[in-house]
Amino acid sequence: MARFRRCSSAPARRRPWLADDRVAAATLTGSEPAGRSVAAQCGDRIKKTVLELGGSDPFIVMPSADLEEAVSTAVKARTINNGQSCIAAKRFIVAESVYDDFERRFVETMKALQVGDPMAPETDMGPLATSAIREELHAQVERAVASGARLLLGGRMIGGPGYFYEPTVAGRRTAPIGRFPRRVVRAGGHAVPRHRRGGSHRGRQRFAVRSRVERVDERYRRAVALHRRNPGGRGFVNGMVASDPRLPFGGVKRSGYGRELGVFGIREFVNVKTVWCK
Repeated sequence: MARFRRCSSAPARRRPWLADDRVAAATLTGSEPAGRSVAAQCGDRIKKTVLELGGSDPFIVMPSADLEEAVSTAVKARTINNGQSCIAAKRFIVAESVYDDFERRFVETMKALQVGDPMAPETDMGPLATSAIREELHAQVERAVASGARLLLGGRMIGGPGYFYEPTVAGRRTAPIGRFPRRVVRAGGHAVPRHRRGGSHRGRQRFAVRSRVERVDERYRRAVALHRRNPGGRGFVNGMVASDPRLPFGGVKRSGYGRELGVFGIREFVNVKTVWCK
């Protein structure tokens, strides 16, 4: 089995080892263009692939959520690995009745984050990996504001050595989220519009990896019902999405296919054989 990781948004180069008959399958964690490239090369050779690609995770806050816990979890979910984790929360969809309070607390908590040396114990946010990633992030923020988002915090590069960027929050009351991440969006009542849960791409859900719901409810019935309507590959209630070797991990649609971890992950790269004796 061949495995490699590629985080660049550029398409993967042709890999001669994918054509090697000793390579039976390939699994990729990386960008959508890289996934297309690897899937095409393996498909041409009829080799199985598992793709764990990009996502646009919604963090949904329902009316009965414990806001203190929800905000604490939301900030951690957004800033894990300086916001460069594939399972980091991307969009925050908040019920109308608790939106203002959540937004205020969320912005205050993000503003209090200590940005600096990633090796220092007091640091909450370190630098981004490359200059290109920081410039792409800044361009996303500018496009979001141009499309009608309200810049609630940050939005600027930090000078000096290292690719630092201010903790940034953008808010939007109405209109589709589109493809811009890291927003706080108001949703009316208990219902969360379907196009908002999975991101959008020309009116269709483009990404569907995983989502989380912050809610305190008897037997979690409403939260579980919401996850059942969500096409994502994973769902967490009252907690941050995490990778666990006991649980299958992966997405659907343009977020990839197949599963890693757990029993399903093991079965992705074994062959089922039937032996029938009469």
